[in-house]
Amino acid sequence: MLLAGLKPDAAQAAEPQVIPLWPEGAPGPKATTDGERDMTTAQDSAVAGKPVIRLGNVTSPSLTVYRPTKERDSGVGIIVFPGGGYHILALDLEGTEVCQWLNSIGITAVLLKYRVPQPKDQPRYAEPVQDAQRAMSLVRSHASEWGIKPDRIGVLGFSAGGHLAALLGTQPRDSGTRPDFCVLIYPAYLSVRDEGETLAPEINVTHDNPPVFLVQTEDDHLFVGGSLLYYRALKKAGVPAEMHLYSNGGHGYGLRATSTPVTHWPSLAEMWLAGTTAK
Repeated sequence: MLLAGLKPDAAQAAEPQVIPLWPEGAPGPKATTDGERDMTTAQDSAVAGKPVIRLGNVTSPSLTVYRPTKERDSGVGIIVFPGGGYHILALDLEGTEVCQWLNSIGITAVLLKYRVPQPKDQPRYAEPVQDAQRAMSLVRSHASEWGIKPDRIGVLGFSAGGHLAALLGTQPRDSGTRPDFCVLIYPAYLSVRDEGETLAPEINVTHDNPPVFLVQTEDDHLFVGGSLLYYRALKKAGVPAEMHLYSNGGHGYGLRATSTPVTHWPSLAEMWLAGTTAK
């Protein structure tokens, strides 16, 4: 949550900096020639009484860098992956609002606007993971400039963005694209849905995976099984992992306050981040 009495931009050092991810144009075919726009309709539900920006037709991915004030800066950096089923991006609910919160706890937040939707005949995550790898490489290359410690760069993903964060965690340790820690909030697609008891084949958990913080609810019926399988695989591989499983809360709540206990997950994540990044 934002600190009590803190204005949304009060913890930011300056205006956010936008950086094209692929200055010469993203590789591969475009899924659409339609312009990027908010796809929200009157039939789409609000979250905590507020609308959600559902950004679609993203073919020119970018990074937006939100830096905390010097007084708050911890030297930690986190790349934020919004969710949206690899079809749209919940840009405010799971993006800009999250970056503001991260700034409030002294973390440099880098919002990744990755390509959606996926071109036909490709895995839905193929281009997003390419964008995520590129994003991690760029953040590492700018770490000194942005005041980020090179071994304190993590990822935070929601829903499909949680799947993307888990995928990035499987990168080789020496690749330069592997995060130092992963935060997954109601991640999607971690299991093979038609089997239900099998981890998705692209989520290849090994001992080299970075530490993980995971939040899920039992009534997130499509995805809770995958989160449990993922946590079990992490523990089997000896990867430090902390999972918080709540009885209810559903899916897609972001940081917005609700009446369910899961709404307090940011406080738990803040404590975990403080311990993990202090090592």
